Amino acid sequence: MSHQLVNRSPDLKQLRDEGFEVEVRDAFLLVSGVPYVNQERQVKRGTLVSELTLADNRTVTPGTHVINFIGEYPCTMDGAEIAQIRHNSSTQTLTNGLTVNHSFSNKPSGGYQNYYEKVTRYVDIIASNARAIDPNATARTFKVIEAEKSANEIFKYLDTNSSRAGIDVITSKLENQRVAIIGLGGTGSYVLDFVAKTRVKEIHLFDGDRFLQHNAFRSPGAASSGELRRQFFKVQYLKMKYRRMRDGIVARPCFINASNVNELSTFDFVFICVDRSDAKRIIVAMLEETKIPFVDVGMGLTIVNNSLIGIVRTTTSTTEMRNHIHENGRINLADNQEEDGVYESNIQIAELNALNAAFAVIKWKKIFGFYQDLEMEYHSTYSLNVNDVNNDDFGN
Repeated sequence: MSHQLVNRSPDLKQLRDEGFEVEVRDAFLLVSGVPYVNQERQVKRGTLVSELTLADNRTVTPGTHVINFIGEYPCTMDGAEIAQIRHNSSTQTLTNGLTVNHSFSNKPSGGYQNYYEKVTRYVDIIASNARAIDPNATARTFKVIEAEKSANEIFKYLDTNSSRAGIDVITSKLENQRVAIIGLGGTGSYVLDFVAKTRVKEIHLFDGDRFLQHNAFRSPGAASSGELRRQFFKVQYLKMKYRRMRDGIVARPCFINASNVNELSTFDFVFICVDRSDAKRIIVAMLEETKIPFVDVGMGLTIVNNSLIGIVRTTTSTTEMRNHIHENGRINLADNQEEDGVYESNIQIAELNALNAAFAVIKWKKIFGFYQDLEMEYHSTYSLNVNDVNNDDFGN
């Protein structure tokens, strides 16, 4: 992907063609071999590191004029730190295996139009001092840089959102997971939408239903009438949509029952997004036996005075906290086919499906350290008409 991106981006290609040591790692541009002077007036080599702003795997106008640097702070030929680029000096890890020591700021009027302008401007400021000591010091080394396999390779294009936000290291906490989503109706399809944009290795979709017209009004995206006429299985339709963005989505057009529940035993995490309590009983028992963490979601809406009211529920289970599901009756595991009480209604609205999915995905990310979790609640409910979130069953 690195070489393809360089070849498709005229500014990166110009840098490479002129002999700069250009490399793309995740969604960062690295230009190595930049000569600079340290405080002892020695000529050293450092690396400039810039975020990459991309569209369709090619560069567009840089999102920031700031650039990072790996090495000592560059100095003038006299050993004094170059003041005109001073921004911040602190060690920061941008992504796995990529740690920078300084950031520089030098913004021309109008900003930088492309990465060639940005890189060469900083190289000129830094390397001109090195050339004053060593006339042969140049960043145009024509060194061959081999393409490296990116940690982001699951995606069809680079995750520039994480690099722009400076959260690549945090995002990497979810790498290599195998996640299952059971039930790809309204809430489950939004769970997929959120999880698909993380670096999990595989997302397995379990649902035996077809994607019909009512599903189009409570799922992300916009289905065409032609797609609805073909009556794909939900999992096949959703895989078709999301494989444009990433690999690792596995469609399993079946319902989970006693005959196939063992297929869940190898996952790192499971989202349960089905209403049937008999199916949940089998699934929960398997996940507890195999010590797999999971989140179960539920939503119940009713009509009161010609308006909708209801509750959105998120229930979590890990090896550290299991008993609340049974002792407090957090998930209906009875023999009846549907959820009881406030969750018995089958009214579903897209924004509440998305909210239910968001609560579930946020909790999953908390479990693996993406978000800080001070409450460590294992059961929460959102009441729609009073706009209130209640936390229960605390694990801390």
